[in-house]
Amino acid sequence: MSETTNNIAKDRTSAKTNVDAKAEVTRGALLSMGAVGAVVSIWSVASLIGGMVASGGPIALVKAWFGAVTGQ
Repeated sequence: MSETTNNIAKDRTSAKTNVDAKAEVTRGALLSMGAVGAVVSIWSVASLIGGMVASGGPIALVKAWFGAVTGQ
């Protein structure tokens, strides 16, 4: 093989490696953001259910929330 052919082969290999690494980093970032979103969602639903249990039901929770917002 000539030196030019070797250089072209090296360039293609390094370009493919860089693209694959970027794809893996992007995939990892998306998975971590999705996991954080899922944890926050589960926490918010659990907090809402806990608030309903503590206040005595969904209607009482809404009344208590409006009372807290309006200051009554």
